Amino acid sequence: MRNQEVARIFNDIADILEIKGDNPFRIRAYRRAAQNVDGLAKDVAEISPEELQKIPGIGADLAGKVHEYVETGGMKFYDELKKEVPSGLVNILSVPGLGPKTARLLYDKLHIKDVDDLEKYAKEGKLKGLPGIQAKTEENILKGIAMIRRHTGRFPLGRVLPVAEGILEKLKEKAPVIKLSIAGSLRRWKETIQDIDILATSKDPHKVMDVFVHLPQVKDVIMKGPTKSSIITTEGTQVDLRVVEEASFGAALAYFTGSKEHNIRLREMAVKKGLKINEYGIFDVKTDRKLGGEHEEDVYQILGMPYIPPEIREDTGEIEAALEGNLPKLIGMKDIKGDLHVHTKSSDGSHDIQELIEAAKARGYEYIAITDHSKGLGVAGGLSVEQVLEQNRKIQALNKKLRGFKLLSGTEMDIKSDGSPDFPDDVLKRLDIVIASIHSGFRQSKEQITKRIVSAMKNPYVSIIAHPTGRLIGERDAYEVDLEEVLKAAKETGTAIEINAYPLRLDLSDMYVRKAKEMGVALAINTDTHVIYQFDFMTYGIGTARRGWAGKKDVLNTLGYNALMKRLKGKAGFP
Repeated sequence: MRNQEVARIFNDIADILEIKGDNPFRIRAYRRAAQNVDGLAKDVAEISPEELQKIPGIGADLAGKVHEYVETGGMKFYDELKKEVPSGLVNILSVPGLGPKTARLLYDKLHIKDVDDLEKYAKEGKLKGLPGIQAKTEENILKGIAMIRRHTGRFPLGRVLPVAEGILEKLKEKAPVIKLSIAGSLRRWKETIQDIDILATSKDPHKVMDVFVHLPQVKDVIMKGPTKSSIITTEGTQVDLRVVEEASFGAALAYFTGSKEHNIRLREMAVKKGLKINEYGIFDVKTDRKLGGEHEEDVYQILGMPYIPPEIREDTGEIEAALEGNLPKLIGMKDIKGDLHVHTKSSDGSHDIQELIEAAKARGYEYIAITDHSKGLGVAGGLSVEQVLEQNRKIQALNKKLRGFKLLSGTEMDIKSDGSPDFPDDVLKRLDIVIASIHSGFRQSKEQITKRIVSAMKNPYVSIIAHPTGRLIGERDAYEVDLEEVLKAAKETGTAIEINAYPLRLDLSDMYVRKAKEMGVALAINTDTHVIYQFDFMTYGIGTARRGWAGKKDVLNTLGYNALMKRLKGKAGFP
């Protein structure tokens, strides 16, 4: 799929325009177009310019640029624009908290033209003294650069999974594959991925490899062999494809899916039983007789365990739970009844309520919550008291006409820097659901941020804390917050904690999902939808929840509408 390539170019254009001080509306248009193209389920190469213009934020001009890139592999406007600023200057904007005006200032005053230059000057203390830059600013810049370095060589799940799925789709279409599956950490839904592993079976492996190394996603071919090939995609991700024997597919899938630690434990168990496990199967050591391997379940069954879901194969207690018969029944997509965090065009979403209703119903949902931003978040078109109450009246009227589907009237309310709510209680009590979240003051101390969130949870009308650490994977570290204290307060107040399914958030992380489950804290898996296709991000939230051992009973929005409303009004612990 070319979607990520186009989205990256549009974001680069927006960055360059910002550095140049261009029209903010024009810059915003490119950013919105990048977001909407990035999340399309269909490859832009297969969409006509006329169809492209039906996508929110894509007019005739941008549709033409997309079509030009698909047809020629380039974009003239982008190529010309890049000549107007040093190439490294755009990369500087990847440092969290460093905006285009500062980047331009650093270039003009100190000739800083890339991240390496920036790091050198910050370490030497040569930035402070420039307008708006103090010692604390230098410290934050160095923290941001360190975050970028940590993520070098790893890619967010949300960037990698669409690439992998696009490759699978092309292989199914063009190659003589029989079985085909993603493996590795991607199959375990880890939040960052180093490379992509794909397994296949085929009666013509040579043909499969020929197709694979000539896919449109291929930038470089590392190696091509009769049963294994490796390529680098245009986005810089390595992909390894193996074609294995049909009789070994299950064993190979288990071998290439489990974490190193999980696999070591399995091999240790096998040795004690006089067995041997590898990617070819499971064998009796004495006779070398193959006992199984065609199906993944064979490996676990022969070792005396039930099948362990891929997401929890991390050697964090899953083997012990399996042996004791205590494996959790993990949540699945079919368990989700609705989405409790959805934005409309009244704030910073792209659709009206009716469009969102139709999209939600098409996904089999029973309800969604309309949670536009509150007045404090002006940059996102936050609603005033009058506007949110008018929206509430509109939703109540719509509910009287809807059949088999319900809307919850709500808000995503900003938690102010002092911990106070952005709306008064006499407004909040009229709503069905109140999501509270932090959107500013990220650099406050751990004590301050923790106190803000705990204070919000003590409000009797706050239902859920959204994206509780504020992180953007690979782009912005989590703010300092004591999640142990937050979860404790959530339990005491009956407030749910969100697993934000937006692929660059996945916030709450899997580790704290498991801790929340163990403490009996209710979770809510929400997409934070701003554009209709983002409803499909629910799968990312499900993957994170499963990695945290969460089951249906742990998640708020697995409840039917009536049970959910009772739970929200009570705010008194999960049954």
